[in-house]
Order: sequence, then structure tokens, then C-alpha cells
Amino acid sequence: MINAPKGTNDMLPADSYKWRAVEDAAHAVAKLYNAKQIRTPVFESADLYLRSIGDSTDIVNKEMYIFEDKGGRRMALRPEGTAGAMRAFIEHNLGESLPLKTYYIESLYRYEQPQAGRYREHFQFGAEFFGSSRPEFDVELICMARDFLNKLGFKDLTLKINSIGCPECRKQYNAALREFLKQHHNEICGDCKRRSEVNPLRALDCKIPSCKELYKSAPKISDYLCDECRTHNESVLSGLDANNVKYVFDGNLVRGLDYYTRTVFEFEYGSLAVMGGGRYDGMCEQLGGKPTPCVGFGSGIERLIAAAEKSGIEFEMPRPTVFVAAQCDAARTECRVLVGELRKKSVSAECDLMGKSLKAQFKYADKQKFKYVITIGESELTGDTYIVKNMDDGSTETVLKNDISDKISGLVLRSIL
Repeated sequence: MINAPKGTNDMLPADSYKWRAVEDAAHAVAKLYNAKQIRTPVFESADLYLRSIGDSTDIVNKEMYIFEDKGGRRMALRPEGTAGAMRAFIEHNLGESLPLKTYYIESLYRYEQPQAGRYREHFQFGAEFFGSSRPEFDVELICMARDFLNKLGFKDLTLKINSIGCPECRKQYNAALREFLKQHHNEICGDCKRRSEVNPLRALDCKIPSCKELYKSAPKISDYLCDECRTHNESVLSGLDANNVKYVFDGNLVRGLDYYTRTVFEFEYGSLAVMGGGRYDGMCEQLGGKPTPCVGFGSGIERLIAAAEKSGIEFEMPRPTVFVAAQCDAARTECRVLVGELRKKSVSAECDLMGKSLKAQFKYADKQKFKYVITIGESELTGDTYIVKNMDDGSTETVLKNDISDKISGLVLRSIL
């Protein structure tokens, strides 16, 4: 038997409704914010990610799936969503009318040790807003993220936010942080020793507990912000206050990608980050486009579902509406006709396709949690009525054949209201 590759999961019918609930919430909130969906290829030129993500990140150093195609081109499976969206923005001249708000729901691929809520193939809902350097842009994105999480039912998340400044004010901070790491060289992990030389800011993203504890006493980048970055950060925080978005300012918060500037944030459930993002004003120009300030976020769907269930959120499984059972073989054709009529009325309907007995058909309808069952036998074939059984309470109702589609549609509408 061939099994699924390590670090991948099958989305089975028993769980797919949870994913649909997350995706429906994403589409609904994106519509409220006038964000348009974008879809990009699952593989791109490896150079796209090497240039945008940064060669000092773990994604580039350890986690990217890179391969050579039959044309000798160096390609990579998509490890994150922002770079592909930016490539499409530049390639298709989407900056002619700004601001532009986009979102995506797509698979990502990272070769890392599988862990709870994070797999080598995982899925993400993300948003990318193009066009404004104003702090209102940051606030708009964070409000959309909050509304999405609230729509799923989260009530007790913590928003952590920080400013990591611009490239200019980071120069002084990097010097101070590098000196701090040098003083604690024997206390930090091997990766952080390497990061201290290449890109010291990356060390603050280390997940090793001893390093995380040590970095609580590291210099804070908020002490090194230039006047412009400080003013921007203060305006973002006041904008969150005005929109009743509660937050914790975390001076040690950084993100695991090199392209971020100024605002970075994460929504956390306990110690688990379920969404993160920030501002990245230099990427467009770095990839050959016109200077275009941007903000964005990403949320892993597997991790989001796990956190939701842990917090007590219940995803409602959609119920099929009507099962039409055949009491005899002569009734099977009429069952099919009735199912077709109900579907034309947008009613979920099904009939037996396996040649099962009437008892087995009812057992199937009960297991599938159909709301109603209509049984067609010899008396229904010659008469002008059907009997509709409510599977929840066992009650029955006699309905004229000519009225059955409208009757069932009305019952479905009342149950929704």
C-alpha cells in the first residue's frame, strides 16, 4: 500500500466541513473589506523567493522545496504567499488603480519537521494590501484579520504588535543586538550564533526556550526607531484604539521573513500563533516593480482549526435535506424524478443508488443525518400525495405531489431563519 508522504494530510469528508467554514468566513470578511481573490501558481522561479524572503531565513536555508525542471530552470514549490502575489502584481500592472486589496486561500510547502498544526504541505488564508504607507492601511488590515477570527468564533485571542522600523533605523539596532549576542555567545544555540553574524534580528525569532528567555533582556528595537517610524507606530496604535482592537505591545516580536518593515503583528491563542503579518514596503521595488508600500497577513488553516476546537468552537456540519426512499423497484424512477425536481429548487436531495432494501435506505438516511425522508411505494405511484417524515422528531405530514417542491423549500427556508 502507498501512503501519503510524511508531513501531508488527506482532508477527509468527516472533516472537510471545518475547512469549508474557515473558507466561507474568509470569503465573507474579504467581501466586507472589498478584497478580491488572487490565485498564483503552486511553483515559481526559486529566485523569486530567494530575493524576497531573504537568504538568512530558515525558509530559504532549510525548508524550501527546490528542483530543476526539464528545461533546466531552478524552480521552487510555494513556501509562502506574499512573494507570488507581489510577482503577479508587478507582472500584470495591477498598481494602476490603488489601493488594491487581495486575498488568497492556497497550499504552501516547507520541508520542516511536522508538528501540531504545521505540516510540510499546509494551507493558508492570507491577505495582501497594496498601495499606501499611511498607518490607516496597517489598521485596516489588522481589523480585517480580527473580524475574520471573530467570525470563526474566537473570543480570547491576544494581538501582539511591534514595530521593527525601517532599514535605516535598524542599522543602529542591529549593531546593538549583535553586541548583545556576542556577549552571550556561549548561551545561544548554533543557529542564533550564525544569525548573529548574518542577520541578528532573525535571532529574536528563535523558538528554543533558552534563547527565548535570554532575549527578553535583549535591546528593544522600539528604543532605536527613527522619528518617522516612531510616529507611524504611534499612529497605528492609536488607530487600533479608535477601532476597539485590543493589543499588547511586544518589543521582542519579529517575524520569520526578512521583507518586513515597521509594523509586525501576531494573533495568538495561548502560546500558539494562529495568524501573523505586517508591513513590507520594499519588496515591490526589490522585485523590479515601482516602489509600492504594502501590508499583509497569513493564517494557517490547519493550525486555526486546531486552535478553534481547543477553545471550544464547534463547526456546524451541513445537513443534507431530503432522502427519497423507494419502497419497491417500480418506485425508483419516480424517486429519481422527485430528487431532480427538488434539486432544481436548490434543495439538497438524494435517493438510493445501491439497490438497498427500504430498511437499509432508512438506516443510510439516518446515518447521513437527512432532515426529511419521503417514501415512495405503490400507493404513492397511483396517488397524488407524498408522506414527509421529519427525522428529528418522527412526525409526518401528507403533502400533495404538485406542492412537494415548494413545501420542502419552505421548510428549509424556515429552518434557516
